[in-house]
This record gives sequence, structure tokens and C-alpha cells, in this order.
Amino acid sequence: MRAVRFEEGKVKVQDVPVPSADSVKEGVKVKVRSAGICGSDVHMLQMQFPIPVTCGHEFAGELEDGTPVAVEPLAPCGECEHCGRGEFHLCTLGPGMILGVGLDGGMAEEVMVPRNSLIYLPANVDVRDACLMEPLAIAVHGLREAGLESGMRVAVVGGGVIGLSAVVCAIDAYATVGLVARHSHQLEAGEKLGARAVEGSYDLVVECAGTDSAIKNAVELCKPNGRLLLLGTYWEGLNFPHFEIAQKGLAVINAMLYSSNGVGKDYDLAAMLMSRNPEIAKTMITHRLPLEQAVEAFEIAADRKAGSIKVVLEP
Repeated sequence: MRAVRFEEGKVKVQDVPVPSADSVKEGVKVKVRSAGICGSDVHMLQMQFPIPVTCGHEFAGELEDGTPVAVEPLAPCGECEHCGRGEFHLCTLGPGMILGVGLDGGMAEEVMVPRNSLIYLPANVDVRDACLMEPLAIAVHGLREAGLESGMRVAVVGGGVIGLSAVVCAIDAYATVGLVARHSHQLEAGEKLGARAVEGSYDLVVECAGTDSAIKNAVELCKPNGRLLLLGTYWEGLNFPHFEIAQKGLAVINAMLYSSNGVGKDYDLAAMLMSRNPEIAKTMITHRLPLEQAVEAFEIAADRKAGSIKVVLEP
């Protein structure tokens, strides 16, 4: 079958063996229908991060009987203390348990995934859009950790997919949401999803851009005793504005990936969110390309100025 892999900083579409049942514990085969290119994928490619497996951690597809599913791209051990508490994102296996990083991911015609990672789709969610559930689940998890409440004033700094996912989640919780974004098409997308221009100070500010300037802006937007949620990925480290944070008495919350919320999974909430709001996929997915055009797709995804938000590969 065909799959996308990285070799020395280049995207390669190549023939690889069809996945076998023993490639993951309690494995189930999924025929991939959509695989999103994440900003992390682009960064790992540019950094020549060693990934000896098929790429892609944002994906959805169909089981062998045609049932549409999204895939939570984690294969935790299920035995450590964190897994026992539903905190499987903190599993002691670390990044090696992430599909598309330590295990074969979804930028392929087929992939084997743990049975527990299957998320069955609501009837009105198209499998071609369901790869968006991964970034939505990240936002759901982060905002839950930050204690989002209805009626809050929330600012989001960063207009990529994670930032727009945070906008969607906060608005769904009846918060008033302002968006700061670098590019006009990101601001337009945020407006379609219900965000406004930032004005004044905010109870909760969500930093999604992963840069020094973005976190500085986020701190400035926080009101005293406010909350600062870090959802960005700081690939090059961070100059942390501790003095300003301490001066305002801000609570800083870090969040990554997704887990169980005590009732269900963050992924389940992301599925319900997509079901309630069909504008999410219409607004965020800007490009769809076949798997064979993965090189071009990564070039589009890396050039935010050109108008891309989410680029999706369709095997």
C-alpha cells in the first residue's frame, strides 16, 4: 500500500507493507478516508525529527464493515498509574505511544489502531471531515483543564487550527470570545465561527501560536487573577514573561493531547461538537488533496500566508 514518510527533511510517498494484526495491541484495521496535516507534522519535517514510521496523527476512516470512525491516535499501556486514572495522555510509554510519531500513523491507505482508540461518528459527521476531531479534542481537554465556565470572557491568541478549535469550544460553552491572529484569512475564519476582535481584558487567555511574542500578548490580555492556558507547542523553547505573570497573579495551565474527563473521552466531546456545528469543517478545511500529492500538500500547509488553515490528505 501507499504511505507518507519523512526522509532527511523530505516528504516521500512510498510503498510499505500492509499493516498486520500484531502491529499494535488489540489492533483493528482502518481504511483511511481523511488525514490532516498538523503544524507539528510540518515542524517535525523541517527539524528532521527522526520518525521511522508512517506519519499522521489526525485521521479518520472506515472499519472493514464500512463503519465510519475517527481515531484517537494513542496506544497507551493501560497498566501504569496514569492510565489507571484515565490520564492515558501521561502514559509512561511517552511519545512512543503516539500514532504517527512512535507508531505507524494515518497518512496511508490503511492503518492498524488499538480497538480502544476508535471513536464512532455521529450520523451527521462526514468521515472526510472527522480528522478535525484531533485538534478539537486538544482544545476540549485544555479548556477543561483551565476551568472554562459559561459567561467567561476568553481570548485566543493564534489563528491556526488549534486556536480556531479553542474558539469553537469556548463559544459552545457560552463564553464571549476574542481572537488574535496573524493572517486575515484566519481572522475571517474566526469571525465565521463566532469570534470577535479582542477588546479589554479577559478571564481566560488561550495561547495557541507557540511564540515569545504570542505569549507576551496573551499575558497582556489577561486580567489580574486571570488564567493563562498554554496550548501552543514551543519547539524552540520559550522566553517566559514570569515577572508580568507574577505581577498579575495569573494562574498558568499547561495542557497537551487528550484524556478521559471522568464521564467520557475528550474525543467524544469533540465528536458531539462537530455534530452540533457543521460550520467547523466548512470553515477550517481549506484544501483536500489525494495521498499521492502529499509533497504539494505539505508545501501548502507550511505556507500560512497563502490562505491554508487545514490541509487534508484523502487516500
